[in-house]
Amino acid sequence: MPYPLSIKLPEASKEEDCDNDSAHRRFSISSTPGGLGSRLQLPSRPVSLTDEEAALHELGYGPNLSLTPSFSTSRVERLLRERQLRRSNSLYNLESRENRPIKQPGDDAAAGGASGVGRGGADGRRARAEEGPVTGIKFESTGALSAKHVREKQRLLVVANRLPVSATRKGESSWALELSAGGLVSALLGVRQFETRWIGWPGVNVQDDKGQKSLSSALEEKGFIPVFLDEETVDQYYNGYCNNVLWPLFHYIGLQQEDRLAATRSLQSQFSAYKRANRLFAEVVLSQYQDGDVVWCHDYHLMFLPKFLKEANSRMKLGWFLHTPFPSSEIYRTLPLRSELLKAVLTADLIGFHTYDYARHFVSACTRILGLEGTPEGVEDQGKLTRVAAFPIGIDSERFIKALETDMVRSHIQKLRGRFAGRKVMLGVDRLDMIKDQRLTSQVHEIVGRINGRFGTLGTVPIHHLDRSLEFHELCALYAITDVLLVTSLRDGMNLVSYEYVACQNTKKGVLILSEFAGAAQSLGAGAILINPWNISEVAASIEDALTMKEVERKERHRHNFMHVTTHTAQVWADTFVSELNDTIVEAELRTLRIPPWLPLEKAVEKFQESKNRLLILGFNATMTAQVEAPGRRGPDQIKEMKLRLHAGLKDAFNVLCMDPKTTMVILSGSERSVLDEAFGEFNMWLAAENGMFLRHTQGEWMTTMPEHLNMDWVESVQLVFDYFCERTPRSYVEARETSLVWNYKYADVEFGRVQARDMLQHLWTGPISNAAVDVVQGSKSVEVRPVGVSKGAAIDRILLEIVHSRHMTTPIDYVLCIGHFLSKDEDIYTFFEPELPFERDICGNGKTLEPKLPFDRRIGTKGCERILAKNSNKVGVTRSKIFPLLSPERNGSHSKSDDRKFSEGPSDEESGKWEGSSVLDLKGENYFSCAVGRKRSLARYSLGSSEEVVGFLKAITKIYTEVPPGECSPKQPESPARDTWHSSPKSSKIASQNQL
Repeated sequence: MPYPLSIKLPEASKEEDCDNDSAHRRFSISSTPGGLGSRLQLPSRPVSLTDEEAALHELGYGPNLSLTPSFSTSRVERLLRERQLRRSNSLYNLESRENRPIKQPGDDAAAGGASGVGRGGADGRRARAEEGPVTGIKFESTGALSAKHVREKQRLLVVANRLPVSATRKGESSWALELSAGGLVSALLGVRQFETRWIGWPGVNVQDDKGQKSLSSALEEKGFIPVFLDEETVDQYYNGYCNNVLWPLFHYIGLQQEDRLAATRSLQSQFSAYKRANRLFAEVVLSQYQDGDVVWCHDYHLMFLPKFLKEANSRMKLGWFLHTPFPSSEIYRTLPLRSELLKAVLTADLIGFHTYDYARHFVSACTRILGLEGTPEGVEDQGKLTRVAAFPIGIDSERFIKALETDMVRSHIQKLRGRFAGRKVMLGVDRLDMIKDQRLTSQVHEIVGRINGRFGTLGTVPIHHLDRSLEFHELCALYAITDVLLVTSLRDGMNLVSYEYVACQNTKKGVLILSEFAGAAQSLGAGAILINPWNISEVAASIEDALTMKEVERKERHRHNFMHVTTHTAQVWADTFVSELNDTIVEAELRTLRIPPWLPLEKAVEKFQESKNRLLILGFNATMTAQVEAPGRRGPDQIKEMKLRLHAGLKDAFNVLCMDPKTTMVILSGSERSVLDEAFGEFNMWLAAENGMFLRHTQGEWMTTMPEHLNMDWVESVQLVFDYFCERTPRSYVEARETSLVWNYKYADVEFGRVQARDMLQHLWTGPISNAAVDVVQGSKSVEVRPVGVSKGAAIDRILLEIVHSRHMTTPIDYVLCIGHFLSKDEDIYTFFEPELPFERDICGNGKTLEPKLPFDRRIGTKGCERILAKNSNKVGVTRSKIFPLLSPERNGSHSKSDDRKFSEGPSDEESGKWEGSSVLDLKGENYFSCAVGRKRSLARYSLGSSEEVVGFLKAITKIYTEVPPGECSPKQPESPARDTWHSSPKSSKIASQNQL
């Protein structure tokens, strides 16, 4: 798909840029002579706790988890189920606070229209509210309603920069509060299904304790929690970084170019204040938070808040919503400290935007700047998924519709109709900021004065300019008598003025002219006339079309817009966002149950110490390589990262482990032999290069373990394809190995690299490898072609046999540690050593992993070993006359003799006699530790996050060599002067330069 993002089906409308505060709106009314002279109510969604929810609650999901019946297995099914439940509830109108019987659509003309209300069936399955408050119901599949598992409303903590009130101090401990109007306030006025607490800055500077306590008390009575900021912080954080840096940039206005040195110093100070203010918000939120609450952070003022909250409580349900546009990655990457902001926001569980375009830009910024993986669901970072989606905001349309029926608004409408009789009225409601049409107040005044002076008369003027806000009833009346609403924003997050106008136009059915750069254009584009505000001629032509539009077309356009505005309300927006957030938490928890748990360090070290013969198999790249830090860069440093270097912290650990005769170390990597020689040549260990196709001990020569008759005829044709795409994809490169070819686009443009990879795969399958016996292995940012059967899991069998034979191993291996960052194709190595076949982890009620029921081994038996040895005998020069079991019969009684694997002959018949009947592997399940590094979805038993954690684990193992209880033999003292008894026969030392590719 072209863009890694999905738009959710139950699209709830989302909120307008918070800057659309009606207290600062300017109204312009134009009148021209010669003019022409049922709604759906979506009440609060009752939420029921089903038996399935109760069971999952026992797993620790919390009491406020919203789940659907068990048959709704997928995320889309769950969301559609909740969407249908909301629509059904809209018919029953079961609002607990109203406690009144349900009305059919149309029973009350003032409460609804007929459009789209017949869903859910009106076949008598109606319900009346129970006596007393009802806060939740269970909607059965048969249509019946049950009060089972009724629970209280979910608490919603709304965190925004400003509280929706204006506070005025009347005395030392007395305050007057007045509710403010604005985009976010208007949207959340209709949200009634949650117990909402609003947290934000009160907008006044209160330094004394008595004043803070009295204001806090007054606000808490209204459900508001203040965050007190000092004047300097407000100036640097709000006026500085928020309004002078983030807001212009998010609206496609570049950073200031003058005096960059001074601007940089100022920017650093403002950024520090921004983080400080966000931390103060976090402290207040944490003081109010209760288990099960949903925390909803709003807008660019609080981009660091998710990070601070998640650091304090990782299980918190947390969403973040942006009410402005999010710019393209080419604009956003000009922001200094851009990565810190993105990483902070990504700690949220769900990130919401008004439109698909804004969400797509955000995902693109994360992939291009942070190098993360963009998926159809959002952004993934080492298995942790942050969901990103579009949620267009709406308004409380019912508030406007009902207001039109009040006497006060009707009276005002009659006055305005009389005043503008015989004229057509055009209306513009705007803030005079640098993004909307007019840029400066003085310019607007000048233009209005010039037009009115030229075309006005003593009795009338064509433009009425009101440089102030209007009362709500005045605004509704003005909307109702307007013929054309003109919205010409150059860049706007949503613009709810257009929604308010449509809600008040069900009688007149006026025309909406809407800028295509406003977020509302994607929601109301069907009925509006979309314009490019930069094209003045197009705007003029659109005004003419609107004024002369026929009534039939006006009604049809209005019908589309009115249906959207009255169904995609603020209540649906909030409900959908929280439902999606709850579902995201569920999926994250279920994903956590499916992924390997963290490696139990203490247990692994303890079992290591107790064992007598240990085998350590370690990967190299991304497992033991040093991380290359490139702070402030757009992406990774290609030159430094392409040179694989062993982590410096591992050298001491390797020196200790390699001296232990009870420990065998194998480095198993896809890298070439020269790379492993350079990194590990100084240590006493085994090296397996190119996915195990080449093997050597560091004291010996390379030998090949490749199967006989390995077909490599495809190499030349595939090499041509890879070279072609390498030339077409800047910063990509080809790794030509002896047994495989790899095209890597890790350092290329991520989106372009994916497109090229798809094109390459299509070309490969229809051309060079259409009939070849090869496997195509797709990594996150690579494509590898290798012969069929070449994998780390397939090679480990031959590697193990060679090691056992060469070391004259007499003690069974009773401890295996396998750690690596392997491709999915190579993860069969994890299952190779499993004492029992890998099984699906079943989860019981307490969250513990259940034991498998049908254990059996899936590895090749004696015949398979003989067959492999026979194929490789000519290549590696080893004659194997005796095979010994690889599995201990005592460990797994279900194995027959034919399923046992044995290893090669020793150097003499006498030694062979000692080994006969013994087991090379006597591995119990508790002594096997397979661990994936940096991969959350793996066949391994356990996981670690990075190479740093691998270093820490190996260092913890080496501590036992110096921390041995008194009276015990220290592992640090070898049993013999030589570390091992590594042996190589003349034939087995055949050098890889004689390989038979």
